[in-house]
Amino acid sequence: MRDRRGALMTAASAMAFTLVCGPILASPVLAADPTVVVRPGDTLGGIAARYGVSTARLAAINQLTNPDLIEPGQQLRLPAKPATHTTIRIVVHVVRYGEQLTGIADRYGTTIAAIVAANHLPSANLIFAGQRLSVPTRVSTAATGSGASSVVRTAPYTIRAGETLTAIARRYHTTVSRLASLNQLVDASRIFAGQVIQVPVAAPARPDWSIRRIDAATRAQMGARTTVRDAIIAEARRARVPVPLALAVAWQESGWRQGVVSSAGAIGVMQLLPDTAQWVGLGMLGSPIQISSMRDNVRAGVTLLRHYLVRYAGDQRLALAAYYQGERAVDTYGIFPVSRPYIDSILILEALFAP
Repeated sequence: MRDRRGALMTAASAMAFTLVCGPILASPVLAADPTVVVRPGDTLGGIAARYGVSTARLAAINQLTNPDLIEPGQQLRLPAKPATHTTIRIVVHVVRYGEQLTGIADRYGTTIAAIVAANHLPSANLIFAGQRLSVPTRVSTAATGSGASSVVRTAPYTIRAGETLTAIARRYHTTVSRLASLNQLVDASRIFAGQVIQVPVAAPARPDWSIRRIDAATRAQMGARTTVRDAIIAEARRARVPVPLALAVAWQESGWRQGVVSSAGAIGVMQLLPDTAQWVGLGMLGSPIQISSMRDNVRAGVTLLRHYLVRYAGDQRLALAAYYQGERAVDTYGIFPVSRPYIDSILILEALFAP
């Protein structure tokens, strides 16, 4: 907290955490001439499965009015396998305390040399916490250039009386042809009540925090304070502060409790002094805040943390030192020895909260 040397160190700083540190069938390779000859006992569904296509698509490209009527010796066309090409996608990675390029390169499936070149680094050893690195990663996409993944996430859906495939497609933001392909429907108009089909669903957003590395006892405490936790997460996303860092600061300061007051007079979840709260409210948010209100307290504290991260160019240690001992003290004297355990504790917590 600003000018808060000697403030109450919560029980969180002493709390112990536990670190939790059938065969796949390959798709068949299609011949240069994409055709197949029907063998005795073959069905269109079996051929489609053998070559990794849908029955509906196979029936369509061969203009089969009845997919059940195929004969041995009949030649069927197969859909051409789409060509793929590799593109380079740039991912921005914010360096965490203790990270090295070796681990970052492994995480994104790239090389140290590629990261060094992309960021014009003078040395692979010269990176620091809070630094934003452009990480080149390789992505294979279809020749159409759509960049969409070939893997479609689906969920079962039971058709109700009177429903049409058109209405279902509209509800799930897809097309009738895509539903027909996913479910190998030859005739999109022939569906019935009680029939279970697969519908495409959006992939879940990538999580930006987790508690899976936190020990069970502490998770139970956190589970009783989800209202505060959710407010911290929402404000961190609004202010573009890393969610694990905001959660870690708040847990270190108060254990996510609004009723905590330090011996220095710091109040609430983010342990704000009244004069600091007034400075943040009027100077950064443009209106007064009530630090006795949990949501105001969280908003002001996360906004202050964002200010320090920007002020010190993403250096988390300096930003946390300023939060604890004050910006002027950091600028004048650097990080006080008393601040170092506080900073180290928060950085450990941040790593535990990382997704």
